[in-house]
Amino acid sequence: MTNSYWTISRCLSAERAAGAGGGSPGKSGKQVFIWILKMFGIKGNKWISCMRGLILWFLLMNIMLVLYSMTNPVQMKNRVLQENRCPLSMARLLQKNVTQTTQSQPAERSPAVNIMFMKTHKTASSTILNILFRYGERHNLKFAFPDGSNDFFYPSPFLCSHVKDYRPGDCFNIVCNHMRFNHKEVAKLLPPDAVYITILRNPADLFESSFHYYHRTIPLTWRVTGENKLEKFLSDPQNFYRPDAYNSFYLKNLLLFDFGFDNNLDADDPRVMKTIQNLSERFDLVLMAEYFEESLILLKDKLRWTMDDILYFKLNARKNSSVSQLTPELRAKALEWNGADWKLYQHFHAIFWTKVEAYGREKMKQEVQELRRRNAEMKAICVEVVF
Repeated sequence: MTNSYWTISRCLSAERAAGAGGGSPGKSGKQVFIWILKMFGIKGNKWISCMRGLILWFLLMNIMLVLYSMTNPVQMKNRVLQENRCPLSMARLLQKNVTQTTQSQPAERSPAVNIMFMKTHKTASSTILNILFRYGERHNLKFAFPDGSNDFFYPSPFLCSHVKDYRPGDCFNIVCNHMRFNHKEVAKLLPPDAVYITILRNPADLFESSFHYYHRTIPLTWRVTGENKLEKFLSDPQNFYRPDAYNSFYLKNLLLFDFGFDNNLDADDPRVMKTIQNLSERFDLVLMAEYFEESLILLKDKLRWTMDDILYFKLNARKNSSVSQLTPELRAKALEWNGADWKLYQHFHAIFWTKVEAYGREKMKQEVQELRRRNAEMKAICVEVVF
């Protein structure tokens, strides 16, 4: 075998020399290959059969790899998700810096500190944000803050590079500022045990609030005339709306847009239901703005927090005098125009009340009363301190 090795080496040296001398490299290469086959006892035209066999073997191996990836989609998906998350080693290091409320609690009952709050527009989300900021500051949690503004470059889809001072592999406890949701990117920032939370609002009320709050930044509404611009718009939305217009997303299915999907889908489009199922898998708890106190009790239960942790002041709430009272007719038109959002809201509204039932109606009632009492005490103290 040693002699064969040196024979082949000499042959290859001859091949290189022939190539350098301007000979025919292609022909010499073929001769070398035939010579190698002869070394292993393969003579004559049998090398052609060997070549065919090698090609068939190569194709067969590739087909087997493709079939394996097709028959193991769960494993492939899990591997991708793992790559998207921050390393477990970094997550454990991050956990050491957290100030624990009680040292005697078992790990599975200790308060949750890794949280993704998807902050939606005009849904009382600023109040939730304030609760998270207060909790995070008290327990020395690490926040992923936007780089240079109060949001993650909304309405662009979220990217890790939008986080201030982000470097690949960085881990955070809480992500909660405004963004256009992008789960693949968000998951890179948080430990695997992070709890995903968001809040929804009835699309008719959300549309009314968004229409009036953002009208100065939506050129589409500038040409709507009359005393009641909202009514005029809803009388014939297609006359005023263009999907590609600047900031048009504020006027149609804003919830769907915030979650990173196409806000111009019709309610009966199959992609809407697929989107809803996608979000059901992503989020552990979806709160309801209309049932804010009940939502906070469910939040407290999910995160294993205390009543003190969810006390709050209402932020960014409009005065009642500035809120348009939607007639039943206008409400129906608003829901029809925001049909995809309405379908999304109904789905999670049903899940919300299923969770309330599981928690216990009577227990929920008592907890809400306690929350109101404690909140009133806190407000009285704060007002007294200020004045």
